[in-house]
Amino acid sequence: MSTKTSLAISFVLIAVAAATGLILSSQLPDPMPSHWNAAGEVDGYMSKVWGIWLMPLMTLGITLLLAAVPSIDPLKANIEKFRGLYNAFIIGFVAYMLYVYGLTLAAALGYQFNMTAMLIPVVGLLFIGISFLIENAKRNFFIGIRTPWTLSSDDVWEKTHKLGAQTFRVGGVLTIVSAFLGENGFWLMMAGLLFASLVPVVYSYILWRRENP
Repeated sequence: MSTKTSLAISFVLIAVAAATGLILSSQLPDPMPSHWNAAGEVDGYMSKVWGIWLMPLMTLGITLLLAAVPSIDPLKANIEKFRGLYNAFIIGFVAYMLYVYGLTLAAALGYQFNMTAMLIPVVGLLFIGISFLIENAKRNFFIGIRTPWTLSSDDVWEKTHKLGAQTFRVGGVLTIVSAFLGENGFWLMMAGLLFASLVPVVYSYILWRRENP
């Protein structure tokens, strides 16, 4: 996917989300729900103006930052090797943020649901999506599993990211499963996320030590 296509789709999604918030503004309470606890219950509020604009503006800002990363990375030639997947990831990230925004609007309109239960499976899917980006990422300073050891060696980078792609998929699946286990699922989700993130870091050090005994 080209960068122009990725940004065009992202901007359209953000514009549609912001327009939806404005159209619904007369029906939204002031203040609006803005934060939920681990049990999925509202425990924080913000003004309606920020409730409508904060998420679209935040998503727009992060999207522009993500789009700029490849141009400022000293190893941008390596990013170009997986730029299509990276561009697809940007759209996936925007979709996730706007999904959260949609749930926020729905909660403000009075729809009853457990926010945590609605978010956790999507977080799992996001991790699985990230696994494909990790699997194909080449050595760079911004995207992927960036430890001192992966950044110092192409071989360590490649092997770490092959394992990291698998751990992220396992973490994503465990996160999705945890959504169906009620309160007990929290610990399974945390175990999955820690497994996904910590194992590749330790593995990258082990690989580096083998290269540099």
